Amino acid sequence: MKYLYRIYQLFIVLPLGLVLTLLTVLSVSLGCTFGDGHFWGYYPGRWWSRGLLYLLLIPVKVEGRLHLEEGQSYVFVANHQGAFDIFLIYGYLNRNFKWMMKHQLRKMPFIGYACEKSHQIFVDKRGPKAIKATYDKARDTLQNGTSLTVFPEGARTFTGHMAHFRRGAFALADELQLPVVPLTINGSFNIMPRMRDGHFVTWHPLTLTIHQPIYPVGKGDENIMATMNQAYDSVMSALVPEYQGFVENPDQ
Repeated sequence: MKYLYRIYQLFIVLPLGLVLTLLTVLSVSLGCTFGDGHFWGYYPGRWWSRGLLYLLLIPVKVEGRLHLEEGQSYVFVANHQGAFDIFLIYGYLNRNFKWMMKHQLRKMPFIGYACEKSHQIFVDKRGPKAIKATYDKARDTLQNGTSLTVFPEGARTFTGHMAHFRRGAFALADELQLPVVPLTINGSFNIMPRMRDGHFVTWHPLTLTIHQPIYPVGKGDENIMATMNQAYDSVMSALVPEYQGFVENPDQ
């Protein structure tokens, strides 16, 4: 069965996936240039992600959508198991959101332009003025239900287990006084861990668990640390037993 699935990936998924990816890149680039970046920066990516998972015959289960309020902006924080985290969140969170990314990506040809036009949040920590500009851009963007998604571990896991969270996303949520929503991803590490990038996909179900929002209590370091610790515990609580507990990841 494994080899039949690989043949299917090679002759069906690969060509159709390339066409789907090309159409997505073109629609995002043209749509963000001539139209509404908030729309074109999200929906083509959502359809692309769903299409790829559908082609790969990967079942998806989402739990906890009822925890989210219509029209409320959130800061979503998720564990980072593998490349398929992107497809799962983009395709099935069902919330228009922006990614938080390093400011260096703004200089990358084509990618930086598309991210800029689609209003992604570039994080610049090169001094107080740059940090303030990041917060101001986020404040203007994250309104009327538009949210932010962050992988606070900073990199994909090597073990399937969670690394420590970094405080950047929680500091931004604190500054903007937005609720933080933890997300637990299960299955992505089994499908394609970072050590097997570019290899055949291994079939495995995906699950996205949306936890209850954590609303700010006050403002400042105490709120940031309390929110970060609570979010970490929530994400950890829904991991499958195989990946429960902290295990050191080499580059996190």
